[in-house]
Amino acid sequence: MKSQGQNNISRRAFIAGTGASIILASTYAGRGFADQTLPTSNGDAAYEPWTTWAGEPSDGPLALVRAAVVAANAHNTQPWFFRVTPSRIEVVADTSRNIGTVDPMLREMHIGIGCALENLALAAPAHGYACTLSLHENDSAVAFADLAPAAVSKSPLFDAIGNRHTNRGAYDTARPVGADTLNALQNLIDDQQVKIVWFSSDPERTRFGELVVTATEAFIADPDQSRDSARWLRNGSCEIEAHRDGLTIYTQGLSPLMLLAARIVPVSRKTADTYWLAATRNKHVATASAFGILMAQQPRSNVCRMKVGRMWQRMHLWAAVHGLAMHPLNQPIERAEREQTAQLEPRFTNALAAMIGDPGWHPLMAFRIGYPTMDSGVSPRRSVHDVLA
Repeated sequence: MKSQGQNNISRRAFIAGTGASIILASTYAGRGFADQTLPTSNGDAAYEPWTTWAGEPSDGPLALVRAAVVAANAHNTQPWFFRVTPSRIEVVADTSRNIGTVDPMLREMHIGIGCALENLALAAPAHGYACTLSLHENDSAVAFADLAPAAVSKSPLFDAIGNRHTNRGAYDTARPVGADTLNALQNLIDDQQVKIVWFSSDPERTRFGELVVTATEAFIADPDQSRDSARWLRNGSCEIEAHRDGLTIYTQGLSPLMLLAARIVPVSRKTADTYWLAATRNKHVATASAFGILMAQQPRSNVCRMKVGRMWQRMHLWAAVHGLAMHPLNQPIERAEREQTAQLEPRFTNALAAMIGDPGWHPLMAFRIGYPTMDSGVSPRRSVHDVLA
């Protein structure tokens, strides 16, 4: 029987693989893993929302919720409930699905809700609704979508909803993302309360990449953050099907051989975090074509956080349309918020402020972008009926 320590494998282990996978990979080096197909799911009902996200005419407003539930969200916690009537959808934050010390201010929770709102807003005209969104700061329902009949209209971003996945693999270092592409992504932001800063030159990427690695080191040295992160790992098909949330090995950018090894070799959380650090340094940072930070002027405002989430989802959908990969790298912000809530030295708070260079704007969402070298995996999702309030 496996011990609790063996079963409590952090998500980070699967990003870089286990020690056994490294041995196996070196044995089979040069055999062209990129040409092999990476499994994305085990075919269970936990992945059904990805096949029904577009909805049916008979669904009515429920079709909008089907699109919302496959939106991006931190640690795949899916922190939402929906109350659906023929003319309104209320969105409620499920604060029980928080990440503890990883997200002590619930910033990432509300960003994820914003992502769901963007999908919902894109799905509305595709199903013949005009949608008016209103966001609320401290109400139990954080957002309302008021619906009225309208002509059917589909955006290319709506069509991309089912193809948008976080890609944690290596990116193509021989194919940089050009300034015109970064500008096109920036132009998707239509809210004056949200702004983006890019780090695309060699010195900028080096500086920000070093900050991400240093923050990852601080994260794994913090037992509370490491433990709270590991709670959301789902191991094996039975656990995936039971929870239908969290992080699995199928979304961690592993080669098929490393995936096999990660499935059969248990590791401790400490060892797992060590491999996450290695992957952050040698894969995520090393192969990023550019880094970006989405910012707001009121970082503690849940409304601003949801607006940032809408912009992140919009950018990620646009990237999916254009063959780009994107991957959140929020470790510096997570550490900055840990400093602020635990009264620690403001090491990362000050470093982020120096990188942004504008005291009027504050970081809410950091990420990398590039062209993928492998397909991304598919995350499990709770069914629509599981998230109806």
